[in-house]
Amino acid sequence: MLAKIYSAAVFGVDANEVEIEVNSGGGIDTVIVVVGLPDTAVKEAKDRVTTSISNSGFFWPSGRTTVNLAPADVKKEGPSFDLPIALGMIICQEEKTLENVGDFCFVGELALDGAVRPVRGVLPVAIEARRRGHLKVVVPEANAREAAMVEGIEVYGVNNLREAYSILVGKSTMKPVREDLAAFFQSHQNYDVDFSDVRGQGHVKRAIEIAAAGGHGMLIIGPPGSGKSMLSKRVPTVLPPMTMEEAIEATKIHSICGLLQEKAFVATRPFRAPHHTVSDVGLLGGGMNPSPGEISIAHHGVLFLDELPEFKRTTLEVLRQPLEDGRVTVTRAAGTVTFPAEFMLVAAMNPCPCGFFGDPKRKCRCAPQQVERYRERISGPLLDRIDLHVEAPAVSFDDLRSDETGEPSAAIRERVFACRKVQQKRFGPGKVRVNARMSSQQFRKYCTLDSEGEGMLRMAMEQLNFSARAHDRILKVARTIADLSGSEAIGGEHVSEAIQYRTLDRKLWA
Repeated sequence: MLAKIYSAAVFGVDANEVEIEVNSGGGIDTVIVVVGLPDTAVKEAKDRVTTSISNSGFFWPSGRTTVNLAPADVKKEGPSFDLPIALGMIICQEEKTLENVGDFCFVGELALDGAVRPVRGVLPVAIEARRRGHLKVVVPEANAREAAMVEGIEVYGVNNLREAYSILVGKSTMKPVREDLAAFFQSHQNYDVDFSDVRGQGHVKRAIEIAAAGGHGMLIIGPPGSGKSMLSKRVPTVLPPMTMEEAIEATKIHSICGLLQEKAFVATRPFRAPHHTVSDVGLLGGGMNPSPGEISIAHHGVLFLDELPEFKRTTLEVLRQPLEDGRVTVTRAAGTVTFPAEFMLVAAMNPCPCGFFGDPKRKCRCAPQQVERYRERISGPLLDRIDLHVEAPAVSFDDLRSDETGEPSAAIRERVFACRKVQQKRFGPGKVRVNARMSSQQFRKYCTLDSEGEGMLRMAMEQLNFSARAHDRILKVARTIADLSGSEAIGGEHVSEAIQYRTLDRKLWA
């Protein structure tokens, strides 16, 4: 007897259909063989599956049973194939012929008592099932809301093996899980923090507005307690609301990494703040079977690196290519995977090891050599790729005790959103949506200067020794400043403001 059950395997940020063939043959000894390039977790499924089948009141075939996971040249990993393998073995034992088996796609891990446990990557599995024409998806109850976000399919959340079997043979009265994706998306776009909580730091807020409007990366430099982390955590609140397409891309990555938990969908901009002890693989992605890293989990959101010089230099260097390309390609023995990584980089650091270099009220205890070594932990090529370097001085007592609330995030977000619309109209449909990611052709077309701006930039390049990359970054920031002010042309005042945001390039620490 041969039974076929359909499932899917996650590879990168997408899923591929897997056809599970279960064949029971003759023989005296009961032997179960799993083939089709399974990893250890899949090979161990036979022990979980047989015990689960027995404890659920079913029987599995006697003699030799072969389980083939096709296509055989694609690596299968994880316990999500437990449920479809068990159903295939039960069908073989009962010798049932099911006409509608092609309508279903199953994923789920089995406990020894027959319970179905949640698994990762259910959203991309549901998307792949719809693409392949499987209009009924059976998943663990804990993953049902996540899968139900995919329109055009029926999603059933099951708690145990018996419920899944009843659905497959058409004896279940269970109703499919329904979710209104649009309504859920609209009702979950709120943040717990707001810029109205921030006192002072008007200069830094202005820089954040520019960075958010143009998709630029930024570095905030200031003494301890000046509000660097507080400001950074509020950056997502001034970014434009996520589009449905962006939200689905971000949710797929979070689903694969097992980060959705109680949330069924990512409706707000991701904010990731990895600790400075993070490894290269943890930040970039990878592993024996490549999985997304922090920069991909921050896709369409913000990656915040606090205490930037404390990160290992080799770890920071892996950011250089993703900052330019908006994606990262990881090559391992298991294959080559490209993960999306269009994030806004926000970093913070102290001006020196003790934190008080340049503070007018507190004395710095660091020698000049210590300050220089501290700064040199961040390479020049990486600093070149960060568009804005902004100083955040200590907040005054009057600002702290002021009864006036700061400008709310909603007001800043409106200006940012209006500026983004100008850019989208300029670039038209395509991958480039913000000034920070302009191509060379677009840069030459849209970043032309008047005579005043040309003279100011020439003086800055000659006197401050900016690199060619810094030259381009300054013009892109100036383009964003001009867009915020409603100016079609880039003027001298726009270039001047963009230049002042290159604090480290201007060597103010010398």
